[in-house]
Amino acid sequence: MAQAIINATVFTGSEVLKNVAVLTRHGKILDITAHVPEGFAIVDAAGKNAAPAFIDIQPNGGYDLYFSKELSAAALQDMYQASIDHGTGYILPTLISSGFETILKGIEVVKSFMQQQPGVLGMHLEGPFINIDKRGAHPAAIIRKPTDEELKQIIDSGKDVIKIITIAPECFTDDQLQLLLDSGINIAIGHTAVTYEQAQYYFSKGIQLVTHLYNAMNQMGHRECGLVGAIFDNESIYAPVILDGGHCHYAAARVAYKQKGDKLILLSDAAFLGRKKQVFDWENLSIKMVDGYYRDGAGNLGGAAISMIDAVKNARTHLHVTLQEAIEMATSRVAKAIKMDDRIGFIQPGYDARFVLFDDELDSVAFIEG
Repeated sequence: MAQAIINATVFTGSEVLKNVAVLTRHGKILDITAHVPEGFAIVDAAGKNAAPAFIDIQPNGGYDLYFSKELSAAALQDMYQASIDHGTGYILPTLISSGFETILKGIEVVKSFMQQQPGVLGMHLEGPFINIDKRGAHPAAIIRKPTDEELKQIIDSGKDVIKIITIAPECFTDDQLQLLLDSGINIAIGHTAVTYEQAQYYFSKGIQLVTHLYNAMNQMGHRECGLVGAIFDNESIYAPVILDGGHCHYAAARVAYKQKGDKLILLSDAAFLGRKKQVFDWENLSIKMVDGYYRDGAGNLGGAAISMIDAVKNARTHLHVTLQEAIEMATSRVAKAIKMDDRIGFIQPGYDARFVLFDDELDSVAFIEG
């Protein structure tokens, strides 16, 4: 059906337009125009704002189900519905450190679900090839170095499904790392103990992404700059940040924004969305809600509790950025970071017709598609 979104301030991903209509048909954007042709069903935004649907590259669960535990279409549907309810139209369900057979099963479950729901872009495989000293809440017994055969099978099975793999590159041989680089999967450095010099070496190989700035990595000091210093000192690196005030201090996030500019992006890292889940007990992760954060028995953060709209709102409030920039940190800039900006993250002809409507205060949010 052909639709026209009218009476909206349109955040395209690069500019803000007023007094225009966004025309869509069959799930794609046709045009942005001042005049609505005949035959288009009207969607009246009633003065609200319209932007590309938010993109979350690291959700772990929905309202009630945790994907790494359930590995089911039901878990993905729960995650997707919870995300949609909070204005996020694209997700990369995250599988935390797991055994080899579990990884293969996770790939197949996501691959099947992707065919039903285009809002699921693929999978984020976070671990198990990470540094045990920087594991956070990841299960120590599962963390390991990859074998050549295991890595080859994961790459082969995960073709067109795994969009991000978070690794500690120090756990890889040069040949294994090159195998990953050649696969086309976006590599994110995270849960790692690499130094500044090591990080710059890996960045020089073509890696342009890290997993949750400040968390599970060496911090910046005045003699050893650490991975954080390397991220700040390299203009090509995208730095996702968990902007909930717990995973990093808001002042630290402001410093990161001053250093990274348009390379600082948002993600949720949500263990669960909506804060309905108070306790989650699993052999690989036991967490409970403590003062608004999910923590394990040792007090470690076990995933966030914010949604992307929460992150955008926190960017406005605590990073003191414009509404346009806060929206772009959750849309167009994320699309660029995962190299999918040729079809999502922007409102322009030929792109997916999936949108978020919201008020100026970011208190009201709704997902719509054309």
